[in-house]
Amino acid sequence: MELLRDRCNAERVVRSDPFERFAAFGTPPAKQGDYAYLLHIIRSLKSTGKGACILPHGVLFRGNAEGAIRRNLIRRGYLKGIIGLPANLFYGTGIPAYILLLDKENAQARRGVFMVDASKGYLKDGPKNRLRERDIHQIVDVFTNAEEHAGYSRLVSHEEIERNDFNLNLPRYIDTQEAEDIQDLGGHLHGGIPQRDVDALAPYWHLCPSLSTSLFAPSRPGYLKLLVEAAQLKPTIHQHPEFAGFIGGLEKHFAEWRSTAAASLRALITGCHPKQVIQQQAEALLHHAEGQALIDPYAIYQHLMDYWATTMQDDVYAIAAEGWVAKPARVLEDTHTLEPSLLGARLQMALYCRPSDQSRHRLQGASHRACCVDDDDHSSDSELG
Repeated sequence: MELLRDRCNAERVVRSDPFERFAAFGTPPAKQGDYAYLLHIIRSLKSTGKGACILPHGVLFRGNAEGAIRRNLIRRGYLKGIIGLPANLFYGTGIPAYILLLDKENAQARRGVFMVDASKGYLKDGPKNRLRERDIHQIVDVFTNAEEHAGYSRLVSHEEIERNDFNLNLPRYIDTQEAEDIQDLGGHLHGGIPQRDVDALAPYWHLCPSLSTSLFAPSRPGYLKLLVEAAQLKPTIHQHPEFAGFIGGLEKHFAEWRSTAAASLRALITGCHPKQVIQQQAEALLHHAEGQALIDPYAIYQHLMDYWATTMQDDVYAIAAEGWVAKPARVLEDTHTLEPSLLGARLQMALYCRPSDQSRHRLQGASHRACCVDDDDHSSDSELG
């Protein structure tokens, strides 16, 4: 009886899956078809094919049939990476979504899954969240180059995933929690700045070694006192020679990019492609900003892309269409008023006025003529008198 039931189930699966999408991985549950889409993509790929599928976060950790599908995907090496996206990104749902990236090429040699948690990189845009240009660029760069960054991306081995029972939930592998702000009771009660808070700014002191001694002095063990008034803190930092030298170096560094970009922009001609123009300029700026201390290259990149969206693209599109020569154009405004012209009044009304406006203008014209006749009669009577 058991054998007969298994044979019936197998025949039913074959009839419902004639293309054998589920044979090697398992059949997705009837009420949750997320993996049906994914397995359909895998079955459609050739031996070196690549694909991607956006799915809800539940596919990463749900068990039973979906857990078995995940296990088979990982062991076959078809799952190359997972990218976590911000919540409330798509219309119709507020749950976070994930991109599962598939790659059959060299699948047997793959020993890990590259994970990227980009859930915190977005811009609030009305009721929804939106990926900025910098967020998209950073995701592509990190995944393409397999760059590992603390709290953002890492390559997770198949052995580690198996130890977690093939649960792919990203928080298990990437810690994105920000450090908690520790409240120092000694500082609150007795005053002073905790030494650990100042030490946390080590990247700044590395660039400006003597700046910290200009701002702070020991007050008691483990605590510092401020040497300048709070209102003078910013001017003191800006006037410090080491900080001024750092800012001057940045200005000189980006002036080099500006001169190169200005020369290439002045060389634009009619028929240029604006999207290629901004891509070349933005990529050049991004590469120029890399390696600079205390500078986020993707933030600099976003500044240029924002300027492009608000102002620069209009100028480049105008140059692409008409070149650099400014051509004045006359702007006509339809105010529904009849200005004196060589055209007669009836022709003006026929061309520019609605039927209701034509009737109104005719009445105004008749009233005007009546007033003129009445004025002429009065003047004639006065002359006779």
